[in-house]
Amino acid sequence: MTAAIEIRPVEDKRELTRFIRVPYPIYKDDPHYVVPLEYERRELLSEKKNPYFKHAEAQYWTAYRNGEAVGRISAQIDDLVQSHVRKGLGHFGMFECVDDPEVAGRLFETAEAWLAERGMTAVHGPFNVSVNGECGLLIGGFDMPPRLMMGHARPYYQGLVEGAGYEKAKDLFAYTLTVEAEFPPVPRRIIKACRRNRRVNYRMIDMKNYEAEIQTAISIFNDAWQDNWGFVPFTEDEAYHLAKNLKPFVRKEAFHFCDYDGEPAAMMITLPNINDYIRDLNGKLWPFGWMKFAYRMLTIATTDVRVPLMGIRKEHQTSMPGAQMAFRLFEETRILQHQYGVRTGELSWVLEDNPLRHMLDSINCTINKTYRIFGKELA
Repeated sequence: MTAAIEIRPVEDKRELTRFIRVPYPIYKDDPHYVVPLEYERRELLSEKKNPYFKHAEAQYWTAYRNGEAVGRISAQIDDLVQSHVRKGLGHFGMFECVDDPEVAGRLFETAEAWLAERGMTAVHGPFNVSVNGECGLLIGGFDMPPRLMMGHARPYYQGLVEGAGYEKAKDLFAYTLTVEAEFPPVPRRIIKACRRNRRVNYRMIDMKNYEAEIQTAISIFNDAWQDNWGFVPFTEDEAYHLAKNLKPFVRKEAFHFCDYDGEPAAMMITLPNINDYIRDLNGKLWPFGWMKFAYRMLTIATTDVRVPLMGIRKEHQTSMPGAQMAFRLFEETRILQHQYGVRTGELSWVLEDNPLRHMLDSINCTINKTYRIFGKELA
């Protein structure tokens, strides 16, 4: 007789710890899985610490069988999704599960019921927990570790999600760039034209005005992405929270702007792949993990970086100066990162229908991972 499956809501700190640790045994023999830092997961899921919850609500559940945690899921309702994407659209996220369709089915049924009770008529996911966080389920590229703030998954997860009635809504791609390789002739000519264009001023971040510069970058991002599928803007509180969290990892040579006629028009942020520093910490900084992490950050130069944010203001996106600024940001970043010993960079994530893909193809970027957002109608 098959043991009964119990779905428990997370209602206290002890249950939250169990929820966070559900993936550990699932990935115990996966050499590419990187355990996220537990303090970061707690902050992500905390209504008090994550400003996302100023405009959203969420519930988390853990699935148990014979007293053992065998799966988890979250459900979210974001007021900004209702106003910017679709009224009645809820999200699911944080999905992890053993290879058992019954467990997965029960988790999805529970999350969907919670959303439906609150008036949601459709659901998209996974989002951990926002579209501006970790997005999509990995469906291709399981043979390499995820970069900073990108997800990992077991190959069978796709079947579990589809088995619960979900279909593709949108694919997201992670691109890899070999940093030491020069760009082809056509992009190089466009970059030279940008350097001659007196209306364009390239600059690095002013670290003395760090928070203001982050606000400028988020303003560009919100403007640049406003027409993209699933877009939800960063709020001012989220921008401040992001600035605080990223500051220890931001380097002047990795955060660039282009101004056009004196106004900030384009930006690109590059971050070290922190996952390289935490792979053996098993999610824990205490009591001694923080010393290892700090030592590695100070003494080991990263050879791998990720571009999590890049944008060109909407008014410039279809113009030649816009293309010039985009190519120049890529080139200046590539040159400086190469000088600091970086060998590879990941540009992620990129929507499957984003015109930026043509530019990435032209500078010899290649797709290394594919993530999928799934959708399902509830009514």
